[in-house]
Amino acid sequence: MQPNVNLRCIRKYIRNEHNLKKLRAPLILLVSFWLVAVFLWQATGNIFLLFNFGYIGTAVGVGIGLYVLLPRKKKPSGRRFAQLLVGIYMLFFLGIIKKENMQLEGFFFYLLAGLFSGSVIHYMVAKIAGPILFGRGYCGWSCWTAMVLDYLPYKRNKLGRLAPKWEHMRYVHFALSLLLVLVLWFLFQYRPPFTGHETLAWLGVGNMIYFASAITLAYTLKDNRAFCKYLCPITAILKITSRFSFLKIEGDKEKCTQCGTCNKACPMDINIMAYVNNGERVLSTECIRMP
Repeated sequence: MQPNVNLRCIRKYIRNEHNLKKLRAPLILLVSFWLVAVFLWQATGNIFLLFNFGYIGTAVGVGIGLYVLLPRKKKPSGRRFAQLLVGIYMLFFLGIIKKENMQLEGFFFYLLAGLFSGSVIHYMVAKIAGPILFGRGYCGWSCWTAMVLDYLPYKRNKLGRLAPKWEHMRYVHFALSLLLVLVLWFLFQYRPPFTGHETLAWLGVGNMIYFASAITLAYTLKDNRAFCKYLCPITAILKITSRFSFLKIEGDKEKCTQCGTCNKACPMDINIMAYVNNGERVLSTECIRMP
């Protein structure tokens, strides 16, 4: 019996070593966020920055850790765990409790006022600077709109993506949001309060429009991520900075069997197999790092 016991111990040791290696990435991410959190707290004296970056880094780090450790069928639970923690924090704590306008229009208003708020920090880190490191990972792991959409019954439209002209709607959406803010600010001299019930109204109306249009598109096109592909205005920013992303998904050309499973599984309808066959990483700015 002794050899069998030793064999089990060896297998357990190898499995533990393998798990530790897989946890390197989420641990590095978690530690990096906490280092940034401590640095900003010490540099500014604002303890909110310690909590903000520490919380988000912990949520995403734990989510990725769960993803790499869980069995294949349960891996999406790790991503959704991170999605819920970050999404609820952004929408309910910063938005509803602290009464900050976390919508795109709020970001524009805060910028015009020169106010370094939670909304500005969020956009600068997650949607402008962050994508240079991790691409559109925010869309797959942290977005509070997608947090709801990913529980709808459709994964992707089996017929594939609509014609590229429909993607122009998101740029029109972005332009209209910016135009609305500029007209109110410069033409009507409107200065919204930066916290309070009026700010909460901006957040509420904006989110109702987002959720209503996103859920309608999901059911109409049988595609949970239709809003992300055709109407979300944030992609106008994300697609620019994510083009330079250091972190990209990569396949192994030698092991590829041309089964097409990767293409079928991609919620953004990216032709992943073509990149693998060319020996390239997935360069598409549509990639949301969502397994």
